Amino acid sequence: MVNYWLMKSEPHVYPFEMLVSDGSTHWDGVRNYQARNMMRDDMKLGDFVLFYHSNFKPPHVVGVARVSREGYPDHTAQDSSSNYFDPKATPDNPRWMMVDIEAVVELPHIVPLDDVRNNPVCEDMLLVRKGQRLSVQPVEESHFDEVLRMGGLSRQQLSEY
Repeated sequence: MVNYWLMKSEPHVYPFEMLVSDGSTHWDGVRNYQARNMMRDDMKLGDFVLFYHSNFKPPHVVGVARVSREGYPDHTAQDSSSNYFDPKATPDNPRWMMVDIEAVVELPHIVPLDDVRNNPVCEDMLLVRKGQRLSVQPVEESHFDEVLRMGGLSRQQLSEY
């Protein structure tokens, strides 16, 4: 069974276009225990991801990615030269996890946060809940499908990629 996720990235740090160019990447630097647990325990090979550009005007969903490697230790936590270094992370207790994702398709139209917020189908989506700031979050299938539709893509078209 496929699960659905939303992952946030700031476009000046790692835009969707770079994921398309790279083909795939590891999703490192997550330092929230709830997000870590989802990447470690819940994200599975083949799960779909809405790629979201945060800290941008307007913030928006720009594309779809897929989990290409399940959770494994985030090596940046043990790299003292990394911005994501954690002195408590060790090889025996890595503390932080990451997954790999691969680009699937850029949406024909970006889906701005305000459009998601104003869509009654998405009123219960975690992304639009007050105080919800997780950079990795689950997405209900109905919300995933609606965001795809808003972006000009159907589930049928997605299955062609």
